[in-house]
Amino acid sequence: MESGSIQSGGVQRRVLTNISPIAWEHPADRAALNALRKIPGFDMVLRKVFGMFGERALLLAFKANAVKVTENQYPDLHESLLRVCEVLDAQEVPELFVSQKPVVNAGAVGMSKPFIVLNSSLVELLGPDEVEAVIGHEVGHILSGHVLYRTLLVILLSLTVFRYPLAGLAVRPVLFALLEWYRKSELSSDRAGLLAIQDPDASMRGLMNMAGGMRGATLNLEEFVAQAEEYREGGELLDSVYKVLNVIGATHPFSVVRVAELRDWIDTGAYDKIMTGEYARRSDDDLKPYREDLAEAAKGYTDAAQEIFDEVDAAVDKLKTRFTDAWRRGKPDGA
Repeated sequence: MESGSIQSGGVQRRVLTNISPIAWEHPADRAALNALRKIPGFDMVLRKVFGMFGERALLLAFKANAVKVTENQYPDLHESLLRVCEVLDAQEVPELFVSQKPVVNAGAVGMSKPFIVLNSSLVELLGPDEVEAVIGHEVGHILSGHVLYRTLLVILLSLTVFRYPLAGLAVRPVLFALLEWYRKSELSSDRAGLLAIQDPDASMRGLMNMAGGMRGATLNLEEFVAQAEEYREGGELLDSVYKVLNVIGATHPFSVVRVAELRDWIDTGAYDKIMTGEYARRSDDDLKPYREDLAEAAKGYTDAAQEIFDEVDAAVDKLKTRFTDAWRRGKPDGA
């Protein structure tokens, strides 16, 4: 059967049979990853870092202090995982763990066999559908092939920040490139999370609660969406520079940006097309070559980067003019 649906809490969800990750991947994600692979020495860094860690050691490091989710252990989460994998037509169901951590977050890590870790604070704070969107988000990372590079970033951050700070000088180009791609990959997987639960409000509400929710608090999604639009569109020219500087070194885009990006994707009609069965399939021989897809993505990413650089140049010129005018006003007559 080409497509079907499953029941979840009285709501029908479309099973996206044979869906390709291309259907949800953000162009900037694919372009950034393509650029990352072209960095001189990237392959060498990849081999050397992974040469220090066997698959077994990595698994033990992440699993040692967590509870594995099964049908008898966190059964609700287990059902959510199975449901997400069915909707996104994942060929394998990854292992899922809950780790006792205060930061509201989750992650998919691993090399040949990726697995998912949910922080306990996330499970406590978010509602069931919101948690399921997060699981869909992480499954999306796995299906898009993000996890190898995300794991490399986790290892590099650990080595350069906590163990061998001087090593950061050598791998800094790779590290910052990884961080830039990592942020873009989050936008792709936010879409996968939405496709997994097929409830836009729940997906955006989860992002809102991860940004600043508290247990027992009632937040207004419309207010947060308005905040997202205000952040993205408002402010002076110089604000664009500050927005770029604020995310340097960060692993995730700001939640307001993620909500705005998700709304944009929905508004383009791309989400509705997928819901009606119009999406790229893994087995579709008519898909355009991946190289062409990357070329289009790279162009979009280059255009966006050029726009940022133009804004920075304009902001610098504006500051220069302000300082010059201020100096002239304060300059004594005849000086």
